[in-house]
Amino acid sequence: MYIPNYPKQPLTEKLLSLLKQCVSTKSLQQIHTQMLINSIQKPNFLLSKLIDLKAFNYASLLFSRIPQPNDYAFNVMIRGLTTTWQEFNLTLTFYYQMKLSGLKPNNFTYPFLFISCANLLALDHGRSAHSSTFKSGLEIDSHVRHSLITMYSRCGQLGYARKVFDEITERDLVSWNSMISGYSKMGFAGDAVGLFGEMRDGGIEPDEMTLVSVLGACGDLGDLSMGRWVEGFVVENEMELNSFVGSALIGMYGKCGDLLSARRVFDGMVKKDVVTWNAMITGYAQNGVSDEAMMVFNCMRKAGVIPDKITLIGVLSACASIGALDFGKWVDAYASQRGLQCDIYVATALIDMYAKCGTLDHALQVFNEMPQKNEVSWNAMISALAFHGRAGEALSLFKCMLKEGETVRPNDVTFVGVLSACVHVGLVDEGRRLFDSMSSFFGLVPKIEHYSCMVDLLARAGHVYEAWNFIEKMPEKPDEVVLGALLGACQKLRNVDVSERVMQLLLEMEPSNSGNYIISSKIYANMNRWDDSARMRVLMRQRGVPKTPGCSWIEIGSQLHEFHAGDGLHLNLGEIYQVIELLNEEMKKEGYIPKVDFL
Repeated sequence: MYIPNYPKQPLTEKLLSLLKQCVSTKSLQQIHTQMLINSIQKPNFLLSKLIDLKAFNYASLLFSRIPQPNDYAFNVMIRGLTTTWQEFNLTLTFYYQMKLSGLKPNNFTYPFLFISCANLLALDHGRSAHSSTFKSGLEIDSHVRHSLITMYSRCGQLGYARKVFDEITERDLVSWNSMISGYSKMGFAGDAVGLFGEMRDGGIEPDEMTLVSVLGACGDLGDLSMGRWVEGFVVENEMELNSFVGSALIGMYGKCGDLLSARRVFDGMVKKDVVTWNAMITGYAQNGVSDEAMMVFNCMRKAGVIPDKITLIGVLSACASIGALDFGKWVDAYASQRGLQCDIYVATALIDMYAKCGTLDHALQVFNEMPQKNEVSWNAMISALAFHGRAGEALSLFKCMLKEGETVRPNDVTFVGVLSACVHVGLVDEGRRLFDSMSSFFGLVPKIEHYSCMVDLLARAGHVYEAWNFIEKMPEKPDEVVLGALLGACQKLRNVDVSERVMQLLLEMEPSNSGNYIISSKIYANMNRWDDSARMRVLMRQRGVPKTPGCSWIEIGSQLHEFHAGDGLHLNLGEIYQVIELLNEEMKKEGYIPKVDFL
């Protein structure tokens, strides 16, 4: 290696100067060689530079050769393991090794240690280290406190996080951001927005991090007015609408259902990275505007932005909701080319897409080929089998899931799937056993969805009075899903007594839902109570409740066509009706007789 000749500069200073300018591991190794040849011992300088160059193996080797590493060397390694290499388990190892060496962790040690505990959800290690900070008087250090708030928040201990926050006498912006972010990320959206208000009242001006956390909370709350206030604050203060803030705004508007505003923000952004595109695609997909989600995905690819797993999950969700199988298969092939098919979340989205598009065998193939499965993967496959009426396979798969032990445990969604399977084949006793096991064996509190399944199961089996008694004993008030399931069963079983009780509740709960009036009218008509049947239709008109037109989609040659009942605007309307007439003739030849009971 050539070393410039600087006569007035000692060799040590020359090498350290070169070290600062070093941009590759190879050059650093050459400098290190010269240092060893000339017996220049400056390992800490080398360690720091290796962190910057992300040379993990070389840094570990160098550290292991230091006879007695000091606290600086340990702190450099702990910082690198936490922030650069994200080897959080090794951060803990170095921390305990540092203590065993007789060295005292300091205010440069604990912040990175607590961040690692947060990422590992290692609450016990974090609490133990928190106790150590009191012994060394570091519990009042601002950086230590901020990382403690993050650690406790990520570990789900918001009470401890708030206690640390409340003990800070002079709170800076980082303090407020840590607590607001903790509330927002852990699902305490109301607390996040409330604390943001306190921050503003205290005269602290928010920065990008504050606004992103608050926008996330606004989206979860559906608080459109606060979300719009945040956008106004960004505009008023001439803040840059970068990917960080812009994506948060798009996400907030998407969650609040204001897709026009989301698209306005999206179109107004000059630079769009993959996070920005993902926010717009996800917004459309979550709101059921699947065709737009797929169009944005195509525009994204044309713009040269490479989709990631979040993109594919959003697009697959859009495909699933409208049955766009061909597009979904293309996404599957693309995921394979990019090496993303084995990603646990992409694979789960593929299972859901194939199942909802009617190709269950493809869904099973993806599931069986997954190298790793989590609760979401198992739930997706169990629910898919149940949805397709393959109840026996769904229940068998549930038993296989239980054999996985502690690595995978059934949750609320799992039991919705298995109870739905019981509904499909009428396994009343098995359904009751599974429902009871939720609380007695798995420690889960049944939710409204589980009660809905049980009411549906009992009602389909003809036990409508028992189903009604079940509703009356529910810890929560029945919602329209539970009542709708029972009303549908009453229609099939021609039970007017229970249906009138259900109808009364439904009409109070959903006075604008046309389906309730129509089903009620049909139940009366089925019992030849024509006056009551007509009364429901008249009541519907008097209240100005419109009947939602039927809607369907069909994919032809990668182009999606949308049809609404009574829509006469389609270009090929004449041809469509000719085909319908032909189909009617074929149906009659096969012996089909129209059902006109309710006409």
